[in-house]
Amino acid sequence: MNATCHNSGFSLVEVMCAILILGVALAGLTQGVTTALTSSKESELQTTASLFAAGLIESLRAEGYLSDGVTEGDCGEGLSLYRWQQSITSAGIDGLHQVDVVVENAKTGRSIYELQTLLFQPPLDSAGGGSRRPNEAGSRRRGGR
Repeated sequence: MNATCHNSGFSLVEVMCAILILGVALAGLTQGVTTALTSSKESELQTTASLFAAGLIESLRAEGYLSDGVTEGDCGEGLSLYRWQQSITSAGIDGLHQVDVVVENAKTGRSIYELQTLLFQPPLDSAGGGSRRPNEAGSRRRGGR
């Protein structure tokens, strides 16, 4: 009889190549998961900051009184990671104000979100009876009408 020797199995080189390929794949997978988690956290920060900034502007709109100047503060107990700064300036047209709200990281000071808008507050002489308080910053211009 003719005896043939069949080698079935893997050589050491094949096993080492398989381990190398598996290691590279795991490293890539780990990097992908880390990137996804980082993006998710950054998205959460951006969303929270944008909602807070919009809330500050809506509060100004509901209050109905605009005073030129800069105010800042913390975002509260549950949002200790954030600080905000609000700037109100005259936009050059009587009664029109530019409002800038910046929400930043409380630890690093890095800006997370910035929201700018224009709000209109009717001047006292056209408000019909002066139901609003006068502007304390004195940036109103009275027309000679």
